Amino acid sequence: MDFSFTEEQNMIRDSLSRLIKDQYDWETRNKVITSESGWRPEMWAQFAELGLLMAPFSEEDGGLGGNAVDAMVVMEEFGKGLVIEPYMPSVVLGGGFLKHGGSAAQKENHLASLMGGEEIFAFAYGEPTSRFNLNDVSTTAKANGSSYVLNGHKCVVYGAPWATHLIVTARTSGDRFDTNGISVFIVDKSSQGITTRDYPTMDGFRASEVYFENVEVSGDNMIGEEGSALPLIEKVTDEGIAAICAEACGAMEIANADTVEYAKARKQFNVPISSFQVLQHRMVDMFIEHQQSISMTYQVTLRLDEDDVTRKKAASAAKVQIGKSGRFVGQAATQIHGGMGVTDELRLGHYFKRMTLIDSQFGNVDHHLRRYTNLAESADVLAAAE
Repeated sequence: MDFSFTEEQNMIRDSLSRLIKDQYDWETRNKVITSESGWRPEMWAQFAELGLLMAPFSEEDGGLGGNAVDAMVVMEEFGKGLVIEPYMPSVVLGGGFLKHGGSAAQKENHLASLMGGEEIFAFAYGEPTSRFNLNDVSTTAKANGSSYVLNGHKCVVYGAPWATHLIVTARTSGDRFDTNGISVFIVDKSSQGITTRDYPTMDGFRASEVYFENVEVSGDNMIGEEGSALPLIEKVTDEGIAAICAEACGAMEIANADTVEYAKARKQFNVPISSFQVLQHRMVDMFIEHQQSISMTYQVTLRLDEDDVTRKKAASAAKVQIGKSGRFVGQAATQIHGGMGVTDELRLGHYFKRMTLIDSQFGNVDHHLRRYTNLAESADVLAAAE
């Protein structure tokens, strides 16, 4: 299989890498995440000018003709710089719902603004009791003429403090755990009846608790058919998994590089600790975990357009690898750095925090081990029946 990147993808990687090195240094990021806003709108505008927000969209949708591989390239570089701007919530997830399920009118109304950076989307799907179950939806959307009235609570909505619009999952019929009866809506965040509680997350990002109280949404804002949104939600979520796997690979690369550099400079018994065989073995193991993570990220990215079972298995396999590798690399890097590894002043600790949070986004290792096993067993049953 050819894993070569196109000339355009290499150009995106190179230009983004230079931008992050020049304008996203560690001290600058530290100031931004502790500021009141928690991000830099001017940096988001630069990402739009570079075409990064257009990269994963087809030319028919007004994009640059790219796909999930382009998003992977961007997210890996973002992982290296711990970029906090909401590329994954807005472009990967919000854009994913629009390009896979949006009507012609919805695409016309939102895609150009999304790719231009004027509109920012956040995916509001998690609920206080839902854990990682995508069909555990208690938020309701009841028909009211040609509109729907939303009531409910969505939690840990990444990027919501900066969002102009929300992609909201709500139950239009059925009981709480039913796979049918779930619908998806585009909701203007300034709509009457929406209240939010914004807060910083452990990894320096921003999220919100979002409350809906009799929020009226036009029926034209429903993505896809009423009550049949779960397959679309699963597809877009798997694309989100592929994106954060790429981000984790970028974070692991920096954690490994910082650890090697520190081991060469730190001396004990008048020799660099990099000369100690046990630490050499540990750093080799860190390198192997990173390379395995890259391979699994490539696999899921290239299988996003295959059949549902193949896509889901690839997403879960990659998420398991990323979760295990991120933990190993983060713990080993912190240990080799000694007491410095747990300080906020050292950037390594922030990379470890981000890798830890990535493990819990869209399902942790245990969740995806179960998901993969269930999918494999179902495939075996179907094969036996045939």
